[in-house]
Amino acid sequence: MEWGLFIDSSISSLKAVLLHIGNEKSSIPIFHGSHMKEICENLNNLRGKIQNANYSWKICADLKVIFMLLGMQSGYTKY
Repeated sequence: MEWGLFIDSSISSLKAVLLHIGNEKSSIPIFHGSHMKEICENLNNLRGKIQNANYSWKICADLKVIFMLLGMQSGYTKY
């Protein structure tokens, strides 16, 4: 069975949920941080706390989160 790590945030919170690939099992909420912004430090701390390196879960997120996890430029460009 394979799982995917879904990371998302809103204005007031940062969330992480394990989703079963194939939807045969229910999702498992593993982190909810209220008043945490979607910044690189918080995302790296989250990945360290849930030990994503040990489990090698596939990460599902929006492009902003993926860019921050890869260390790429965040924000919007003019052109």
